[in-house]
Amino acid sequence: MNNYFAVGVLGLRSKLISAFNRLLHILGIYKVYERYLLEQIKCKPLPSHIALILDGNRRWARERNLPPWEGHEAGARKVEEVLDWCLKLGIKTVTLYVLSTENLKRDPRELKKLLEVIDKHLGKALKDERFHKYRIRFKALGRVDILPESIKEKIKRLEETTKNYDRHFLNICIAYGGRSEIVDAVKKVIRDVMSGKLDVNKLNEDIFKRYLYTGDLPNPEPDLVIRTSGEIRISNFLLYQIAYSELIFIDVYWPEFRKIDLYRAIRTYQRRHRRFGR
Repeated sequence: MNNYFAVGVLGLRSKLISAFNRLLHILGIYKVYERYLLEQIKCKPLPSHIALILDGNRRWARERNLPPWEGHEAGARKVEEVLDWCLKLGIKTVTLYVLSTENLKRDPRELKKLLEVIDKHLGKALKDERFHKYRIRFKALGRVDILPESIKEKIKRLEETTKNYDRHFLNICIAYGGRSEIVDAVKKVIRDVMSGKLDVNKLNEDIFKRYLYTGDLPNPEPDLVIRTSGEIRISNFLLYQIAYSELIFIDVYWPEFRKIDLYRAIRTYQRRHRRFGR
């Protein structure tokens, strides 16, 4: 009973937030607040690397009596929008948690539809001129080899097309798990030690980082991690890389994520004093 009550309350709250946002747009207050936040954050150092856990697509769809894949489609459209915001702010690296290894265990019909959404939007990305205009290097992080051929082919083409770009970096974590990444890295280390390529006595954190999926990225560790939907957990995301990241949890479903949510998260980040354990 308590679970049903909680879901009902969250659903009502989401509807109230949506109605309130529409009212703000009508009154013009939203744009004023957006400009106010932008003025606040642009005069201070911005995070160089923002990672996003895109949560809440299914609940967003459920509250609208839509099938879950409609939520994933709305979420994919939101990604395009948020990428634009980050580029205009000058954020150098964006990492998106698109599909976890745990997601692959979902209902077969939903998973099939979700993979179709991913395939469709990768196809759109191949035609997206922003990659060339902003010189964005694209990289997929995860066990890409287990994905459908069509998705693998598009990922390969996008990585190949953008491999020489270095002004911005867009990483998607797909078929990804933080624990799996560490296990895969350890296996590579063992192989190199056994073959004589690596002296185990010289293994340290800097060398180990090279064996992670992010090993060839210039800025692999996020400054700021944002998770939508109100859930307060990491869900097996970049477990090694986010050791000293600032974590911010936002009580908005991913398809409803707004520019002011991004700006406020950055403002919160700027107000924190990062000591890195010192």
